[in-house]
Amino acid sequence: MGEKTTHADVAKLSFEEALAELEVIVRQLEDGTGKLDEAINAYERGAVLKRHCEAKLQEAQTRVEKIVLDADGTAKATPADID
Repeated sequence: MGEKTTHADVAKLSFEEALAELEVIVRQLEDGTGKLDEAINAYERGAVLKRHCEAKLQEAQTRVEKIVLDADGTAKATPADID
């Protein structure tokens, strides 16, 4: 599986799907019973999945930060302060 295929494939995953796959990879790597090449490929995919999950979390955080309650308790959207 090439790097471009990996990135395109992962980009289509939801946060939950990517996290579930990452958890499977971590368990397999911790088990340590696979072949070295398979472990390296799994590690590479895990790194891509981790970056994808971090990006999804950042997007969610930005969306949540945009929601601010007015004095009367109604929600309104405001620009987020992005670092």
